[in-house]
Amino acid sequence: MNDAHYHLVVNHFPIIGSILGMGILLGGIILKNNTVKNVSYCLFIVAAVFAAMSMATGEGAEEMVEHMPNIGRHIIHEHEEIAEKLALTLYILAIVSILGLYTNIKKHSKAQIISFVTLVLAGLAIFLAQKTGTTGGEIRHTEIRADYKQTPVKHDDED
Repeated sequence: MNDAHYHLVVNHFPIIGSILGMGILLGGIILKNNTVKNVSYCLFIVAAVFAAMSMATGEGAEEMVEHMPNIGRHIIHEHEEIAEKLALTLYILAIVSILGLYTNIKKHSKAQIISFVTLVLAGLAIFLAQKTGTTGGEIRHTEIRADYKQTPVKHDDED
């Protein structure tokens, strides 16, 4: 396997982990269940680890595809810029999640505030994850680009 393959393997979890983590955290807040909240915190931490792995393999993936037809540096650059923002957000989310785990375990009075801060950060992460996923998909899937123009294909049986 090469960096492009590794990148494709790991880059989906930060997106999916953020979505699942936020849903689980929201459930934990509504149910007032710290165990459920702790599960979401763990998901956010794992999502940040996978974000770091995605960032580590992104450069190698870029080098493999940047000179392919219909792929321009501007498309990759746009993806890279938004991915960096997502990764930073997920790193901060992981730190806050560690704090959330700690405050829940210690039954600290600030645990509820931490869970709401985490929820807001998770919302931001999901917004950035959607942008990152879309721009990443546009690199090789020209059909999802905003400027996509379908060209008619003539089949052998058409005359």
